Amino acid sequence: MSAHLLIILPLLIPFVAAVAALLFARWPTVQKGINIVSMGGILAASLGLLARITEQGIQVTTIGDWPVPFGIVFVVDYLSVLMLIVSAIIGVAVAVYAVPDVDDARVRFGFYPFFNLLMIGINGAFLTGDLFNLYVWFEVMLISSFVLIVLGNTDEQLAGAVKYVVINLVSSLLFLAGVGLVYGMTGTLNMAELSLALSEVGQPGLVTVVAMLFLISFGIKAALFPLFFWLPASYHTPPASVSAFFAGLLTKVGVYALFRVFTLLFTQDVGYTHTLLLWGAGLTMVTGVLGAAVQNDFRRVLSFHIISQIGYMIMGLALYTPLAILGGVFYIVHHIIVKANLFLVSGVAKRLRGSFSLKSLDGLYAYHPWLAALFIIPAFSLAGFPPLSGFWAKLILTIAGIEAGAYWIVAVAVAVGLFTMFSMTKIWVKAFLPGGGGDLPDAVSSMGLGTRVMYVPIAGLAALTIMISVFAGPVYDLAERSADELYNSSQYVEAVLNHEKSAADAGPRPGVDGRAGRVHAR
Repeated sequence: MSAHLLIILPLLIPFVAAVAALLFARWPTVQKGINIVSMGGILAASLGLLARITEQGIQVTTIGDWPVPFGIVFVVDYLSVLMLIVSAIIGVAVAVYAVPDVDDARVRFGFYPFFNLLMIGINGAFLTGDLFNLYVWFEVMLISSFVLIVLGNTDEQLAGAVKYVVINLVSSLLFLAGVGLVYGMTGTLNMAELSLALSEVGQPGLVTVVAMLFLISFGIKAALFPLFFWLPASYHTPPASVSAFFAGLLTKVGVYALFRVFTLLFTQDVGYTHTLLLWGAGLTMVTGVLGAAVQNDFRRVLSFHIISQIGYMIMGLALYTPLAILGGVFYIVHHIIVKANLFLVSGVAKRLRGSFSLKSLDGLYAYHPWLAALFIIPAFSLAGFPPLSGFWAKLILTIAGIEAGAYWIVAVAVAVGLFTMFSMTKIWVKAFLPGGGGDLPDAVSSMGLGTRVMYVPIAGLAALTIMISVFAGPVYDLAERSADELYNSSQYVEAVLNHEKSAADAGPRPGVDGRAGRVHAR
């Protein structure tokens, strides 16, 4: 298979699936099958891309064979392919979980076309090598996620959706303003070219101001302090399969964008920009975990923990050392899997007990011990219990913080880990151990075929968490390679600027070779 086709398959497969779902709008069962095949196809294509870049290095393609920087550029390095793979894994898990979870009414109103459209936006954000197209993919994500939130048309959903879309529109406006300023300063939006052009702009203060626009914009999308308030107001409102998909992936696209631009583009004043990121990381950890501590709704507790865990990821970026970036990438992979799984567990708990309230979920362990066991694995991993994956991620970041002399952020990270343990223990005690409840009708607590199906992806993600914990080497290796490419961005720039777009244009092009040659001077 050609590299060009392999790179666009993560976009092409969900596009075809979205169209097919529309064609079979009257057959919900067929749509569910199409969705599972679509997510599985994306996973297979992503694994194929991993094999390709392992053998041949960073892969680049342009749509229509236009020369760089005029064509729409897609770039696959270790970070982007790792994000594609983990996103596809969550996509497969949620696709199976949604079969009994998403009712036929939501399916008829377009759940599966918009689910695939959301996956197109996510994958496009991971693949694009152009700032403006990153903006486009963010808008695709915003539109499709808004529709998925409001499907069902309850007052709670509509209230959450309004907050979600308004603050994200503000983020989009800031992003677009930043894009315009960058283009005005450099005349290009290709990220590889910008990596060189921004370092040559004679106004470093202006570049730093523009960097702040991107920090605020992507900080909103990543739920970074103090821009996170939209998340706990919206993630607890849609069906569990939707909130699990959102919890696992949407904020991580914002984190990915921060990692990309603050390692590739805005590295002229690291002492200022990355210090702000470090303070933001610490405050995000603290506010998120304190917010979780006072909640008594299963999904609200988990929503606030998304915020606190984002702080750990940004800590890795802000410390800006190879080991810290490695730890941040490892943390992203770990968190996507365990957080999505915890939301899936909450959906089963609600299906069994009829509520997300921790008081109403009392005594689940006595009736459903397997659900309790499957909760313990991602919950303990999130809290950082050894030897689960969260422990390794936090250990790497702790060592990186100590080596960098950032002792205060290490202390914050350790303290937040203890508070995370408290929140997970609170869920365990109130929802799973017997207390004052446990007297719901047997019909509510019974487990039918649909609930058994929902156990399958939960068990699969729990098994994956254990595998990453026991056999952490492969994920560590991929995170290390990702960190190396992020920290030494010349690899990315060289791959894009030296990309040959067609046989007719195989010779050197004026200007391109000169720009690529300057990469090594960075």
